[in-house]
Amino acid sequence: MSCPVCKRKTDAAYRPFCSKRCADIDLAKWMTGSYAIPSDDPEDLEAAERALEQQQRKPH
Repeated sequence: MSCPVCKRKTDAAYRPFCSKRCADIDLAKWMTGSYAIPSDDPEDLEAAERALEQQQRKPH
């Protein structure tokens, strides 16, 4: 298995990473939002509510 950050061989102490440095880089990506699951949902809550209401009004 290779480190998902730098592609070096993993170290059992930091698996799936090769070092604490790569583990910290990965953590920073999660914390800053670099890793995100794409979504088609409206970004603000009010738009999401309206979209949900419209969907519920559609005949099945």
